[in-house]
Amino acid sequence: MASLKQFLKWVFKAVDIDVKRRSTVSNPSYQLLRGLRKFNINLVLDVGANTGQFASGLRSFGFEEKIVSFEPLSDAFNSLSRRALSDPNWQVHARGAVGDFDGEIEINISGNSVSSSVLPMEEAHLSAASNSAYVGSENVPICKLDSIATDYISNSTCCFLKMDVQGFEWQVLDGAKDTLKQVQGVLCEMSLVELYKNQKLWLDLIKRFELEGFTLWALQNGFTDPRDGRTLQVDGIFFRIAN
Repeated sequence: MASLKQFLKWVFKAVDIDVKRRSTVSNPSYQLLRGLRKFNINLVLDVGANTGQFASGLRSFGFEEKIVSFEPLSDAFNSLSRRALSDPNWQVHARGAVGDFDGEIEINISGNSVSSSVLPMEEAHLSAASNSAYVGSENVPICKLDSIATDYISNSTCCFLKMDVQGFEWQVLDGAKDTLKQVQGVLCEMSLVELYKNQKLWLDLIKRFELEGFTLWALQNGFTDPRDGRTLQVDGIFFRIAN
């Protein structure tokens, strides 16, 4: 009897975990997936891919459409390329940053890799995550999305842009004015406080997306200060919604 109870307890726990995993309320990745499916997205431009965590998360929930990832840091790029190698529908663009001009730029490398940025880091970020401190820098190619995205978008019917660029969002958008017109949805990391020097904050970004014809679809928790629980960054999901 005891073993049966233990077995049933395990079954109910497994079912509960799966339900939560497949919930738009409790799982941000699944919430995004439902949005991508609702708007028939068949191409995701993954800008700021790091080692491929975002794309891998989409795959784990069943997104099978085309993903193109962009990453500037050499170590992260190498890991990303290896991760995508076995997936024929996941392409990694040539190593480089995405911004508002074509050329070369210096990027700061953070100790945790994911917080690396072209911009200087502010104390608010360092205080909340000491492992994010810069430990070096690297000169990398940089290009506008408008210079490189056409070939990808021309082969899709519905494109989604994901940006995780650590305070460099405005510059990416400045270099994607034509591309953005062809995009159905956007996921953008937005800071509530200044974490990188001179970055644009959440309200400016929301207003810009609204002017571009997007509607805020969802807000997802991103970076929280573990010391006091203050939310420092959120992920905003935007879609073009026909009236």
